[in-house]
Amino acid sequence: MHLSKRAAAEFVGTFWLVFGGCGSAVLAAGFPSLGIGFAGVSLAFGLTVLTMAFAIGHVSGCHLNPAVSVGLVVGKRFPIKELPVYVVAQVLGAIAGSGVLYLIASGKPGFSLAGGFASNGYGVHSPDGYSLFACFVAEVVLTAVFLLVILGSTDERAPKGFAPIAIGLCLTLIHLISIPVTNTSVNPARSTGPAIFVGGWALSQLWLFWAAPILGGILGGLISDTFFAVPQEPIREAMSK
Repeated sequence: MHLSKRAAAEFVGTFWLVFGGCGSAVLAAGFPSLGIGFAGVSLAFGLTVLTMAFAIGHVSGCHLNPAVSVGLVVGKRFPIKELPVYVVAQVLGAIAGSGVLYLIASGKPGFSLAGGFASNGYGVHSPDGYSLFACFVAEVVLTAVFLLVILGSTDERAPKGFAPIAIGLCLTLIHLISIPVTNTSVNPARSTGPAIFVGGWALSQLWLFWAAPILGGILGGLISDTFFAVPQEPIREAMSK
């Protein structure tokens, strides 16, 4: 399939991840006393990936995440020449998802971006006050494990058809662990979308949520390729089986 169509799929998928995941945090997490809370937001992020993996996995591989795309390049499951197009599509999709979310959220009296708009942060902007170092370690380790799950579940030796479930549940677990730490990134595009609307501190701290997930993606790809991999087809074909 032509790269432009695969990029369009990545745009739509990342739009859905940010709109659905961040939307659950902004619109539903604290809805009076019946909000969905951390567990609900965690599940929402996992469901966005699960649903899009079935919807577009056979088209683009459903990366939805620059760190995932980088990790797949390192793991020899994605061509590096296509990486820039995927990353641009993912970031634009995240910005569009945040934009639609802003249009909806701002329709409620009293809405303010001062609440964070689901942005990621460290130090005083960490949900529970975790340090820069702690947030960096969390994002690196969790992204690395995420890549191991992605590469393992889409391996040609793995049970067929279950990769979206494993990947979606892994992202849910990642959020259950790290929402209090960084509000969970493990995805530079997801971090960029809300940060653009919040500006200020969110943009000044955005570097961490590019550097740490990409480093984690590289580590996950290296570990998988070194210890677990065998030569096989690209990730987008594997996702369709």
